[in-house]
Amino acid sequence: MGFIKLVEEYRGGILENVHYGAVTVVDEKGKILYKAGNPEHVTYLRSAAKPFQALPVMKRRIDEVYGLTGKEAALFTASHRGEAFHIEALESMFHKMGLKEENLHCCATYPLNEDAKAERHRAHEPKRKIFHNCSGKHAGLIGLSKHMGWNEQTYYEPGHPVQQEIMEIMAYMAEVHVTSIPQGIDGCGLPIFALPLHKIAYSYLKLACPDLIGDTDIRNAAAVTAKLMNDYPDMIADTKFVCSALLRDDNLTAKGGAKGVYGIGLRKERIGISLKVSDGSEQVWPCIIASILERIGYRNQSTIDRLYALTPNEIINDGGTPVGERRAVFQWEL
Repeated sequence: MGFIKLVEEYRGGILENVHYGAVTVVDEKGKILYKAGNPEHVTYLRSAAKPFQALPVMKRRIDEVYGLTGKEAALFTASHRGEAFHIEALESMFHKMGLKEENLHCCATYPLNEDAKAERHRAHEPKRKIFHNCSGKHAGLIGLSKHMGWNEQTYYEPGHPVQQEIMEIMAYMAEVHVTSIPQGIDGCGLPIFALPLHKIAYSYLKLACPDLIGDTDIRNAAAVTAKLMNDYPDMIADTKFVCSALLRDDNLTAKGGAKGVYGIGLRKERIGISLKVSDGSEQVWPCIIASILERIGYRNQSTIDRLYALTPNEIINDGGTPVGERRAVFQWEL
């Protein structure tokens, strides 16, 4: 797989844990500028696919069709973590779009945010499909199907027109043939696809810099989608998660997915970044991403500081005592 050491974690001066993976940085022509590990490693995008899965929705301006607010429309790209303001926006969206929660294909669950989850438990509320972190994405696809006259009940099937269009757009963005893209089923029940890391990085660069997209409709949809993510960063994850922290920087388009995959596009620098942590850890994302930004000379120090504030490199135990440290140890191979 071509993984290398990305992060080492020490406790009391002893190496306790190692996170392996790969990082790729590309320019606007798709050329690999920097790599650490194998840029050809193929991985599922998981929730890092959400901005691309939203492009068919935004191509038809489904937000305008149903009179949605920006906060509501941003949820089409989100892995929301079920805070109260997420659920309020989702319920408003469902009302405006005339959708029924029971028609979501994702399962009923509790919020990912621990405080939000505790609030629902204290209120003795049952699990709900709308609490699922992917419910906004599903709502967008159902809303598009409704608008286009497609079957709303089967929107999650690989052969459905909305899923076929998602695959075509993803292939177009990555500049690969659609038949070359491996497919599986994501945690929420929708089709998901895999790409080499350098193609994920290139796709995120195009999302950040839509002038690189030749097709007018897709270019406009990408511009609107990326702007919504930056305008409403807390809707994309929550107030204490890496995706929202990065999206507070208007120069970045960013989204992570399950099992350690992440994509970032930088507008001014016109580069794309992707990474995969082989053990699927999300806890080390801030350490890795902050280190990448430092190594490429990124000038917005406040973005880097926000990442380190989320997950400090100093490891603190449950009682608040410093007990160790984590270090980004990868080196560029180009």
